[in-house]
Amino acid sequence: MGPARGGAGPHFLSPAEAAEQLRIMAQLREPRPAAPLERELMALGWYHDNLTRHAAEALLLSNGQDGSYLLRKSNEREDLYSLSVRGKDSVKHFHVEHTGTSFKFGFNEFSSLKELVMHFANQPLIGSETGTLIVLKHPYPREVEEPSIYESVRVHTAMQTGRTESDLVPNAPSLGTKEGYLIKQGKIVKNWKTRWFTLHRNELKYFKDQTATEPIRALDLTECSAVQFDYSQERVNCFCLVFPLRTYYLCAKTGIEADEWIKILRWKLSQIRKQLEERNATLSS
Repeated sequence: MGPARGGAGPHFLSPAEAAEQLRIMAQLREPRPAAPLERELMALGWYHDNLTRHAAEALLLSNGQDGSYLLRKSNEREDLYSLSVRGKDSVKHFHVEHTGTSFKFGFNEFSSLKELVMHFANQPLIGSETGTLIVLKHPYPREVEEPSIYESVRVHTAMQTGRTESDLVPNAPSLGTKEGYLIKQGKIVKNWKTRWFTLHRNELKYFKDQTATEPIRALDLTECSAVQFDYSQERVNCFCLVFPLRTYYLCAKTGIEADEWIKILRWKLSQIRKQLEERNATLSS
């Protein structure tokens, strides 16, 4: 029985039409060519593309030196990049903005990526609200050669039984580093002295000055219950850290600097509590 009168029968592609469709489908499957700016950036040996903030800090702290830096994409906006810079004991992050026709970094504007790179080649000195000055000396390479050596497994046994995939909870402390001078109130004699502070993982250390190698004290933030602005000391830009046996009173040079310290310290405390809750939930399940 033939097709209904007036109905359309099946349409078979001619060899030429089939070849054209295959060509179009192949084009769609091909990766899009990189934009000119992206190609320029990837040609930089110290551009790390989608490297995360955490990975940048881990790289620079473990294998960099004072003045090491790298450029990477920012996760905030498409037109922003992050310059991650290693200081003495911390990593600082600065915005580099691409306006479409130029790059803005610090107080300067550069008409091209080449001009921006030339600026870095001349080892600029940069500083933030903390007053810490860093010279950009050592671009950190995206590719580092390592020996292709693997260990052989000689012992292999399970240390637990009955556990499942849900028990595999990835967990690592944030690095979240910061350093700078703060004015600290003494414990017994209530005078104020300038000290060099470094924040790394869950430790806040303070030193006599930036050149000292041994800290006066290391504060364990897992024991800290609160970080807040303080107005009781008749000083501006003050904040305090509340511990079981003592409250530490600190002052920054500017309100912006005090706010930066409070933000990162509060964030640290929230991460500590979050990890503790996750650990307790895992143990109780």
